[in-house]
Amino acid sequence: MDVTVKGSDVNAGRLRATEPRWPALIVSIAIAGIFWGLPERLTLGPAWLIPAIIMLLMISVVLSHRAGKANLNAGSGIALLIVTTVAEVWSLGVLITGIPHRRQDPLELSRAAVAIWVSNVLVFACWYWRLDAGGPHSRDLRPSHNEGAFLFPQMTVDPDSTENRTSWKPGFVDYLFLAFNTSVAFSPTDTPVLSRWAKLVMMVQASVSLSTIAILAARAISLF
Repeated sequence: MDVTVKGSDVNAGRLRATEPRWPALIVSIAIAGIFWGLPERLTLGPAWLIPAIIMLLMISVVLSHRAGKANLNAGSGIALLIVTTVAEVWSLGVLITGIPHRRQDPLELSRAAVAIWVSNVLVFACWYWRLDAGGPHSRDLRPSHNEGAFLFPQMTVDPDSTENRTSWKPGFVDYLFLAFNTSVAFSPTDTPVLSRWAKLVMMVQASVSLSTIAILAARAISLF
């Protein structure tokens, strides 16, 4: 009798536990800083425009989360990611088209390519975190993470085994690790992709990463 009650209390506590949002907030600020640091000719509009839009949408994300408005929170978060993704692809396109005409200084070219590569990892980590299994709000409502667009190694462990005594859920770092591997190895490595939308998004991320690495490789070859 007592054991059953305690187990119910533990499950209720897990249902009430919420995933921390501050890592995504910090990453969004970092993305805004990267766009602020890009040369203005590589940005979509004035250099301040994209960072300003990001900050405004971040305010909406934070306020809607505190007010418990999940739909507004998700909509603002997705809008933020759409803006950053379009801006990133735009900057990469301008960077690539300017290479044959030597519009960029070689050092500036390398710095911009590195900045775009880093932003690519951060932006798509946010995409995976925001969309997987319905997003953070939907994941908070479940006692454990047993379905989604990605098959994390922890999901294959028997929940009754000693290795998995507590119900596991992915956090932002898990999606950041996934995005980093995709940009470096052009594959999800230890985490298989199950959903079609995730496969398409990963194709976009890998394409951007490959393009920026190709720019850096071309720059390195030109030094010899």
